[in-house]
Amino acid sequence: MRGEATPRLREALEDDIVSGRLRPGQRLDEVGLAERFEVSRTPIREALIQLASSGLVEIRPRRGAFVVLLGPRALIESFELMAEIEAACGRLAARRMTPEDKAALQAAHAACAEAVQAGDMAAYYPANAVFHQAIYAATANRVLAEEARRFQLRLQPYRRLQLRVPRRMDASFLEHEAILAALVAGDGEEAATHLRAHVLVQGERFMSLLTALQDETEDAAKAG
Repeated sequence: MRGEATPRLREALEDDIVSGRLRPGQRLDEVGLAERFEVSRTPIREALIQLASSGLVEIRPRRGAFVVLLGPRALIESFELMAEIEAACGRLAARRMTPEDKAALQAAHAACAEAVQAGDMAAYYPANAVFHQAIYAATANRVLAEEARRFQLRLQPYRRLQLRVPRRMDASFLEHEAILAALVAGDGEEAATHLRAHVLVQGERFMSLLTALQDETEDAAKAG
C-alpha cells in the first residue's frame, strides 16, 4: 500500500511545485504533508527523496526538505542538454537495436497510441517515458543510458506539464512515429534529428510551457 502511495504523492507534490503552490525555498513539512494526504510520514519521506533525485527538492541534513525550481534560463538550458543526450541515444540505438529492443519500443509506442486514442493524458505520460527509456536501453551504452534517465527524471514534471498545452499530446505522438520509423530503418542521423526536435523547447513551444506554468500558478492563487 505504501509503495502504491509514493508515486501519487510525488506527482501531487511535483504539480504543487511547478504550479507555484509550493514556492522555491519553502520548507516541506513531513507532518503537515502526511496530514494533508492522510498517509504516514514514510511514503511522504520516500516521495521527497524521489523529488530530490529529480532536483525539485533539496534535502538538507537536520533541516529538512526545501523546494527548488528551475528558472527560465536554467530550464531552457536543461532542455537543450536533454535534447542532445536523446539525439546521441537515437544515433546509437539505430545502429545497435536488437529484436528485443525493437519489440520493447513498439510495445511502448502502442501504449502511447492507446492513450492518445482515449484522450488520456494521465496514461500518455508514463507510456511516453517508457518509450524514451526503451531508446536509452537500445543504445547498449550503460553510461549514456544512465545519464539520459537521470535527466529524464530531472525534467519529468516540466515535460508532463507540457502535455497540458492544447494538442501537444497528439503532436508528441506524431513525433514518436517519426522517431520510431527512423530507428527501425537504422537511420541514426534521422533518429537523432527527430529526437532533438522532439525534446527541445524553444520559441513558441517554450513560451507555451511558461504560459502553462503561469496558468497553473494563477489557478493555485485563485484556489488559495
